[in-house]
Amino acid sequence: MSTTNHEQEDYFNEANATFGDRLAAARQSKGLDVDGLSEKLGVDVGTVKIWERDADMPHANRIQMLAGLLNVSMVWLVSGEGNGTSEVADTFERPVGVNDALGEISQLKATLSGAVEKLDKLQERLLSIP
Repeated sequence: MSTTNHEQEDYFNEANATFGDRLAAARQSKGLDVDGLSEKLGVDVGTVKIWERDADMPHANRIQMLAGLLNVSMVWLVSGEGNGTSEVADTFERPVGVNDALGEISQLKATLSGAVEKLDKLQERLLSIP
């Protein structure tokens, strides 16, 4: 099997990294190949490859899912700032099952915080009814 630049461990350079570079680095740090990530996300393998080549960007909801699954922040995935690189490096030290569970927890937290925000807005609307 041939390797692409994104599948080589030494290609990542934080200073010059693109969204696709950060996505590939975070995916690799979780021990996932493109097939595994696409399966967890429920998207085609080709879609993940397109994202990693920077030929297209996922929608915001997919970025949120990616961040949760890969245990990095959405901001880091998109801009390279915030929580990402040290957390990505730390995942190499952990068993894969722990990384998977932490990714699921992050995704669930993001989902729940969005739900709490919606509940707060609904409560405000209901309380404002005379």
